[in-house]
Amino acid sequence: MAQGRRVERIAALIRREVSELLRSGIKDERIHSGLVSVTHAEVAGDLQHCRVFVSVLGSEDDRNQVLEGLKAAAPYVKGELGRRLRLRRTPEVAFQLDRGLERGTSVLELLHRLEEKRQERGEPAPGASGDAMEADTDDNDDNDTDDDNDASRRDPA
Repeated sequence: MAQGRRVERIAALIRREVSELLRSGIKDERIHSGLVSVTHAEVAGDLQHCRVFVSVLGSEDDRNQVLEGLKAAAPYVKGELGRRLRLRRTPEVAFQLDRGLERGTSVLELLHRLEEKRQERGEPAPGASGDAMEADTDDNDDNDTDDDNDASRRDPA
């Protein structure tokens, strides 16, 4: 399992270094057309290949331009990683768009719309019953006194 930890450590180092390169090392204007951030990196077990996932804030055209610029800069990124990380063999770097944030935003938007429709119909929110909340607080009070009694039984001082 030590091999897995090593791969994870190298992936974290690559993520950090690529983030730094995006900030100050890569001069391609296409990359700076949108707000780019490295979300995570995956390194193959044999350390030959690495996929770097990036999130781009902007239009679909901006995303395409950023990906083209990153693909063009991949040899430069590989060389810089080799110098900075001093690995015996530097993995080939491939950039991939991470759409996780977009999916999360769309799910939240759908949930918000459902909540608005529920409020329009006058339905109560799920789990909003006041009786259940009162019962929970009463149970917690009983548990607190039981814990106090247990503590006094354990500590005879």
